[in-house]
Amino acid sequence: MNKVESSTEAAAPSVAIHVEQHDDEQDKENSKLLSAHSPAPSITPSGQMRKVKSFSDTHKIRDVTTASGAASARSLRPYEIVNTYPEGSESGTNNYGAPSVRSLASIGMGCTDGRKMVIRRVPTSPTELFHLVRPPTPPDEDSASHESDCEEEEEDAAVHLKPRRPFWANKIQFVLACVGYSVGLGNVWRFPYLCYKSGGGAFLIPYFIILLICGVPMLFMELAIGQYTAHGPIGALSQICPLFKGAGLASVVISFLMSTYYAVIIAWAIYYFFTSFKTEVPWASCSNRWNTDQCWVPNHNHTKPNGSQTPTEQFFERKVLNMSAGIEYPGGMRWELAACLVCAWVLVYFALWKSIKSSAKVRYITTTLPFLLIIVFLGRSLTLDGADGGLRFFFKPDWELLKQSRPWVNAASQIFNSIGIAFGSMIMFASYNRFDNNFLHDTVAVTLVNAITSLIVGIFTFATIGNIAFEQNTPVKDVIADSPGLLFVVYPQAIAKMPASQLWAVLFFFMFLCLGLNSQFAIVEVVVTSIQDGFPDMIRKRLVYHELLVLLVCAVSLLCGLPHIIHSGIYVFQLMDYYAASLSITYLAFFEVVAIAWFYGVGRLSRNIKQMTGE
Repeated sequence: MNKVESSTEAAAPSVAIHVEQHDDEQDKENSKLLSAHSPAPSITPSGQMRKVKSFSDTHKIRDVTTASGAASARSLRPYEIVNTYPEGSESGTNNYGAPSVRSLASIGMGCTDGRKMVIRRVPTSPTELFHLVRPPTPPDEDSASHESDCEEEEEDAAVHLKPRRPFWANKIQFVLACVGYSVGLGNVWRFPYLCYKSGGGAFLIPYFIILLICGVPMLFMELAIGQYTAHGPIGALSQICPLFKGAGLASVVISFLMSTYYAVIIAWAIYYFFTSFKTEVPWASCSNRWNTDQCWVPNHNHTKPNGSQTPTEQFFERKVLNMSAGIEYPGGMRWELAACLVCAWVLVYFALWKSIKSSAKVRYITTTLPFLLIIVFLGRSLTLDGADGGLRFFFKPDWELLKQSRPWVNAASQIFNSIGIAFGSMIMFASYNRFDNNFLHDTVAVTLVNAITSLIVGIFTFATIGNIAFEQNTPVKDVIADSPGLLFVVYPQAIAKMPASQLWAVLFFFMFLCLGLNSQFAIVEVVVTSIQDGFPDMIRKRLVYHELLVLLVCAVSLLCGLPHIIHSGIYVFQLMDYYAASLSITYLAFFEVVAIAWFYGVGRLSRNIKQMTGE
């Protein structure tokens, strides 16, 4: 191979060469500059490096000439002509007046017709898949020396190039992120609420059937496409099947809507958390200014009067929410809740402002600590009087209810909510994995932890409900209305009966706060990642910093969440929860399966999985 071939073959992304005269000394100098860089290996679809055959074995060499045919040079296929412009013209424009942009690695060759040809190297290695923070300038024809030009190029690359996508520091961070989301509000708040609403044991049967038939396969499928494409839900589905790009967009929209009212639940938890520091928990008696004549303290020797409410119900409805008579009576803003809502979004922002680097560290606390507290509350609830009645309601199914569609629809929506299917969360988490990660083990781990945690939370929730039914001398199914505030009525009422009730209340609502933040982190990260994937150039030009994008998303979500904390906000909350997180997510999961399993094909997906895992 001659000198031009050898120097071109070894070209690296950070080197720019300007050849004015084809003499021996110049060729020797160029060869020295290029010989220090090895040939660029190929890449995986996610931008990661994979070893392949040598460059000369996989590319053909051919002769090319200039437009005038006056001069020729040997060229390799990974190079292509960018533009030509007359020597001596302004370096910033070509002969057509269009600006000339230097690529990652370019070679300028002088020709006998007085024109200069710029040849660009096509990126072929992971190190070339970088985003430029600012556009590069054209080659400078008056540069002092080739050596100084190379040094400047390498310095620019070190300062202005950023990796295409970060990775999890280790596998534990990825698993904690998935587990933290699945064991968040989806299990501790939503699972007991839907189970009680659907008849207890009649909910468990469709729940585990749908978990095995739909939940596990779809989780595996989402982790596969997220890791293979290294994109969020929109980018991943658009690569898998462009026709169903709208399904990815819909999942991001639903995640955004959920972020607006999930933050409201966190705001309620913050309000209860700080209220628990008082010398006596305010929901323990009927002697407060917000209580009415219908307030009744539970007593096992007396049946609950018709139309009466417990102190915990009145505290939640009349003090925390200050509910109006209906959605048609909006009322004013609950400024105490507004302050708690701002506090919730501040916590979310500072956990996500550095992308997965900051959120992964926070999850070490918000994921592991709640598990310890869940076990503690499980042991305490099983010792309460009447707990056995609640457990019978939880485990004994009403077979007639299984003939209705309500338990099945609620079970499906709960599976999708708790595992994150069709919300884009798991696709987003997997997009930060390395290409060769074995996600089959992750799928099994997340599914098992989710199922076991759901059972544990259900046991201590219904044991607590059984205690309340025992105290009120009423059937378990009539203890409380099936409202989203179930958790904020049942648990405080049981805690008020415990010794050292303030301590138990602080621990419980701190646990609930951590679980709520875990869910919120994942939901907001879906929105942020999708915006970054969809508008990378605009984000770099307009916002520059990742922190500003996270701030913008949090601020908009905060404003959209304000209607949930007016006097009629609980009615808006229930509408959003039903249409955004229950009904629509089931249809969205169906379209996702059609796009991947039918249009993209199970066989093709299997080959992609084998390519990543080797199995």
